[in-house]
Amino acid sequence: MPRYEYRCRDCGETFERSRPMAESDRPAECSRGHADTVKLLSTVAVGNTAEAPAAAGGCCGGGCCS
Repeated sequence: MPRYEYRCRDCGETFERSRPMAESDRPAECSRGHADTVKLLSTVAVGNTAEAPAAAGGCCGGGCCS
């Protein structure tokens, strides 16, 4: 089940909730019981052991052209 991050507009608390995608926009109460919350836009990090490709320019992107 996906985890979503929310922030309470009343007290400023940031918290997470696991819930189905269909309920992601539904209000979520903070730990103090406030219901005026907003879902935050979270970034997703995907781990990988491979190095990222070089972002160099050139005709073939990596400076391998003569």
